[in-house]
Amino acid sequence: MQISIRGNILHILPQRALLWKSKKTLIISDLHLGKISHFRKNGIGIPSSARFNNLIQLEKLILSHHPKKVWFLGDLFHSTYNLEWDEFGKFVSAFENVDFTLVEGNHDILKPHHYARYNIKTTPEIRTDELLFTHEPDDSGSDHYNIYGHIHPGVRLTGKGRQSMKLPCFYFGQNHGILPAFSDLSGKYILKPKLGDRIFITTNDEVINVTAE
Repeated sequence: MQISIRGNILHILPQRALLWKSKKTLIISDLHLGKISHFRKNGIGIPSSARFNNLIQLEKLILSHHPKKVWFLGDLFHSTYNLEWDEFGKFVSAFENVDFTLVEGNHDILKPHHYARYNIKTTPEIRTDELLFTHEPDDSGSDHYNIYGHIHPGVRLTGKGRQSMKLPCFYFGQNHGILPAFSDLSGKYILKPKLGDRIFITTNDEVINVTAE
């Protein structure tokens, strides 16, 4: 499914990512690598093999869409340095023709040399002619359309039998858009969309437009 933002066509992927085909760029947010090791260290019983799930998903996206660039909109790594960072470094190194850039988020606290070791560029923001990519909402008063992550947006769907479920979503308002967390282990902030906002939920298999008419 695709959406036009200020004349730019962005493809919404079921795997909670954006593809900017004309720029050959894959955009994801809130990968939170290192979170599983962090949880296990603090006694939370999550299988260690689960830490590979999101990298497998990312690998499939890169191999399917062949981007020249991958932009992480913050919170790439959840914790201080641990084994998962070097696993990610090996993953990045396998894609020699892909340029990886991190827009720094509040969880990105690794020292600069860790990023430099694997040729991962870091920056506070990425700005194009019409779009501004950040981790948290931009409060500078810019006229650019701001696309960011951070809040892990989701919507609650309810059935006739009062059953309900929360699903991650892409949210596009008049002046800003929010990406869902790429991480499987992230909570969801339930949004209350306003009239005119565009909402797309993802199920890993499909993208569904649930924009209110």
